[in-house]
Amino acid sequence: MQSEELFNLRATALQGDADSQADLGRRYCEGEGVPKDFAEAKRWFRMAADQGHARSQFDLGLMHELGQGVPQDRSEAARWFRLAADQGLAAAEYILGLMYCNGEGVEKNFTKAAHWFRHAAEQGHAAAQSMLGDMYDLGEGVPVDAVQAALWYRRAAEQGRVSAQNNLGLMLCSGRGVPQDFIEGARWYRLAAEQGSVESQRSLGLMYHRGQGLPQDQVKALTWFRLAADQGDASAQALIGMMHYHGQGVPQDYAEAIRWSRLAADQGDAHAQLGLGLMHYQGHGVPQDSAGAARWFRLAAEQGGGNAQFNLGAMYDQGDGVPRDHSEAAHWYRLAAEQGFAEAQYHLGVMHHDGDGVPQDYGEALRWLRRAAEQGDCSAHNKLGEVHYKGEAVVQDSAVAAHYFQIAAEQGVGPAQHRLGLMYACGEGVCLDYATAHMWLSLAATQSSDANDELASMLDSVAAKMSDVQLADARKRASEWRCKTWSEIRKRFE
Repeated sequence: MQSEELFNLRATALQGDADSQADLGRRYCEGEGVPKDFAEAKRWFRMAADQGHARSQFDLGLMHELGQGVPQDRSEAARWFRLAADQGLAAAEYILGLMYCNGEGVEKNFTKAAHWFRHAAEQGHAAAQSMLGDMYDLGEGVPVDAVQAALWYRRAAEQGRVSAQNNLGLMLCSGRGVPQDFIEGARWYRLAAEQGSVESQRSLGLMYHRGQGLPQDQVKALTWFRLAADQGDASAQALIGMMHYHGQGVPQDYAEAIRWSRLAADQGDAHAQLGLGLMHYQGHGVPQDSAGAARWFRLAAEQGGGNAQFNLGAMYDQGDGVPRDHSEAAHWYRLAAEQGFAEAQYHLGVMHHDGDGVPQDYGEALRWLRRAAEQGDCSAHNKLGEVHYKGEAVVQDSAVAAHYFQIAAEQGVGPAQHRLGLMYACGEGVCLDYATAHMWLSLAATQSSDANDELASMLDSVAAKMSDVQLADARKRASEWRCKTWSEIRKRFE
């Protein structure tokens, strides 16, 4: 800038022209044509601000907020921002909203924050639009309203606001506030991801990984995960570890799985900690180490990971990697059970039934066993059959017992097949039916390792009461059941 221009600008500023005063203050702030001097900048901004110049009031607010040219004073910053906001300056309205959100310089007040964000958003301020979307999404200062959240996210996203593009992608994929649309959701994720949004990079990777809204492509999934992981995202690092473990998009490599999982686990990622626990327990990528597995399971369990809580409970139950401690096992089983993990509910029910690690309580046992059974846990059905068969905490009822044994038997539980076969052989709780009895007993015999003599004797006894046709039918039914079960098992892995 030429000295004559600066001379003329200073002259008009000294004559009281607020715009000139504001421009001169800006130049001193930025060192444009003059030495950078915050104190001098503050002097010129103050002259303009005292005349009601909104932008200078905002700039003075920034100087007090940042402690540039003046001691940092957020209360004073808020005072100047309010003066500018009262004149409708969108930037001041936005930053005042942030201050009310965070309780900086003013008392935290989400209602007032939403008020100022709305004023700025209605003027097209993208950051304010995004924040207003957040407030509708979370119900802070305004009622929860997913439709309004999506509307404001879209307005901000269309102006290129990265966080809003990510949030709009999330709402489109989940169908919150807008019709579910994975393809459109992926489009917004991609726009944000290409601008470096870690969340969008991870989400886009997951869509390729799952084939959700995009063609399934593990290589592309890995590419996006890697971009997020390189920015330090623990969740993406854990996902890369999982892909190396399973050989998805890359050759299977347990050592790489360990390396990536460790990066995520060291940042506290519970999924990675669980994965490391499993790899130490199984000896994949590291020497088998039950004690090491227990340490990783504990870290994940303490963050509320239900799988890790169950695994840690099982290790205490069995004394595997940790000293055997049924009370500690029950503690971890309970935490997992309360999150709805059926296997933990079953084990907790058994512990209450047996008085193992907890006081014996048939009623509590029944409650947990029923919760597990409602989720289809076959062991829980078998145990409920035993409870009703023996009349523990319930009226003895062989018919109800047979019902539970039937469900467990059809899922391949050997003891349930054995008991159900005996009940059909005696007509206990079910109609007497030697063919069905023989079928279940023969199926149980194929699974039994320590009761073959007893089962063989019982099968011979039942067979002696059957005709050749009935015996052939029973054997055919058992064979068909085995084929059906094998087919169902195979389907789980196809």
